[in-house]
Amino acid sequence: MKDSVLILSGGMDSVTMLYEYRDRIALCVSFDYGSNHNARELPFARLHCQRLGIEHLTIPLSFMGQYFESSLLQGSEAIPEGSYATDNMKSTVVPFRNGIMLSVAVGLAESRGLNHVMMANHGGDHAVYPDCRPEFVESFNNAAKAGTYAGVTLLAPYTHLTKADIARHGRQLGIDYAETWSCYKGGKHHCGRCATCVERRQALLEAGIDDTTLYN
Repeated sequence: MKDSVLILSGGMDSVTMLYEYRDRIALCVSFDYGSNHNARELPFARLHCQRLGIEHLTIPLSFMGQYFESSLLQGSEAIPEGSYATDNMKSTVVPFRNGIMLSVAVGLAESRGLNHVMMANHGGDHAVYPDCRPEFVESFNNAAKAGTYAGVTLLAPYTHLTKADIARHGRQLGIDYAETWSCYKGGKHHCGRCATCVERRQALLEAGIDDTTLYN
């Protein structure tokens, strides 16, 4: 039964979730919030929804780019290089981004008569991004249920998986990860040096997937 809204960025994790749970996803929603890489990832979100015949919406959240502080909103040169283990990666946090996007998605779900909202956070996000952690997922789920007549719930099935685990799911599903975007710099090609690129490369390697991503 089609009972869910998926927040779909166009990155590896949410695209994998789209294919894995396509039988229950009625609607995908992406957000244009002024990040460096929005223009690169949104076309992939649209592509995969078109391919699967699933409705896709892109909702502008331009106020985030205008008022929030994050290197992700300040141009490619502001993005630090290195892994997520380094403290400087905290600069890429967009304050309460997931909370804002999930709130919109919950409103969409109730408006469409759908029961669930899905997000593709994973275990590697927890150290850097507070709104990807298990305690956030649990708390937001409770808030969504309490704040809607229908008792909309949050589903986050990748919360305790690694990105390599997700890539293994994708390999089984036949996903071509060249048709996804990760790089925070948002250039013509993936930079290969920012934390999302490093994580992408490691995940594909661990999953035994040939990395056909174009890197600078």
